[in-house]
Amino acid sequence: MTQQTRAIAVFDIDGVVRDVSASYRRAIADTVEYFTAGAYRPTQADIDRLKSEGIWNNDWEASQELVYRHFETRGKGRSQLDLDYPTLVAYFQSLYQGTDPQNWTGYICDETLLVQPTYLEQLSAAGIPWGFFSGATRDEAKYVLERLGVVSPALIAMEDAPGKPDPTGLLAVVHQLEVQHQLPATTPVLYAGDTVADMYTVIKAAALQPQRQWIGVGILPPHVQAISDRCQNYTETLKSAGAAIVFGNVEELTPAQIQALLPV
Repeated sequence: MTQQTRAIAVFDIDGVVRDVSASYRRAIADTVEYFTAGAYRPTQADIDRLKSEGIWNNDWEASQELVYRHFETRGKGRSQLDLDYPTLVAYFQSLYQGTDPQNWTGYICDETLLVQPTYLEQLSAAGIPWGFFSGATRDEAKYVLERLGVVSPALIAMEDAPGKPDPTGLLAVVHQLEVQHQLPATTPVLYAGDTVADMYTVIKAAALQPQRQWIGVGILPPHVQAISDRCQNYTETLKSAGAAIVFGNVEELTPAQIQALLPV
């Protein structure tokens, strides 16, 4: 790839690099079920509907919101609930990470990787710098990236920036890559993510840095791909939120495809 067509590729992690349908999303469902005393367990479709609002990228906050909405449908206001957020977070993490902070045994251990190390190697060989912007905690993001053999990547995680769709974290990782690879501030950026919040993040970044091209790349998470109607609806949702193109797997975003998405 020539200097004229060079671009920066940034990736979300959850639903893009790893399948979280049986980990983060399972933890959401379990947490909501626990804090509603077994009265409500959200389905994957329920969680998708919440996340389609574009502001519930944080799964702890999403869990809390689903609990609140459950009780609201039964005429109980939020101020009436004795729902302690740190307690909810601790319960969620005990499921996702496990109860031993030094030796994780929770749902995170069952995640399937959606990317092979050779994919990132292909991007590097084509002269495409890459990094990650994720709403996961730094330790959780590093855990999965180390499984890919990625050590000390350009990474902005939960602790490093406000949650999506705030673009601060995306701009930060792009800046890291620009400095590392000595790229101009006009270098196009592609951000691959699986949620509406990811696409909104790209739009907000473009508003702050209009001098470069920003391209939102939608990725269909595995849990929506088994049913064609659901897959189509999810695709349309991502496109409506700003995705220029939607793939079933991020490895379809090849160097050739990246070049095709860039201006002539």
